[in-house]
Amino acid sequence: MPNPDVVLLTKADCHLCAAARDAVERVTSGLGLTWTEQSIDTDAVLRERYAEEIPVVFVDGIQRDFWKIDEARLARVLKKAIAA
Repeated sequence: MPNPDVVLLTKADCHLCAAARDAVERVTSGLGLTWTEQSIDTDAVLRERYAEEIPVVFVDGIQRDFWKIDEARLARVLKKAIAA
């Protein structure tokens, strides 16, 4: 079974994004998973849609959290995705 696809949307000069990176890294590394980061600064469509919600974390294309990433919730979502 493939690992869940974890994507963190961020933007430049975002203090919440730094905390979100740390949170996503802690959770994913604890589960042996990888994740990617995508900046909305280089994508007009994403910037239009998510400008007021950054940072945003997606798991398998579904928005799971924004602003402050809840590590316990992210871990539950990822464990469920791994088990599926």
